[in-house]
Amino acid sequence: MRITNLPDELHERLRAQAEANKRSLEAEVCSILIQSVIASSEDGFGRRIRKRYGAYLGDDLSVERDQTKSHSGVFD
Repeated sequence: MRITNLPDELHERLRAQAEANKRSLEAEVCSILIQSVIASSEDGFGRRIRKRYGAYLGDDLSVERDQTKSHSGVFD
């Protein structure tokens, strides 16, 4: 696989993401493309959820992250 003309910043972010996921750059790009195609397919999980619950969820699925600090568990 060969992808050319990527902006330097994007290339570096992809490389860092690949490293974090312990994959080669090529494997990371393939993973991203596969996930994108699966998510946008007619039978994709996201589409099924949106079809079933879309009327209840509305258009904005963003959820505000809870910033409350949690306490460590104590194991005796």
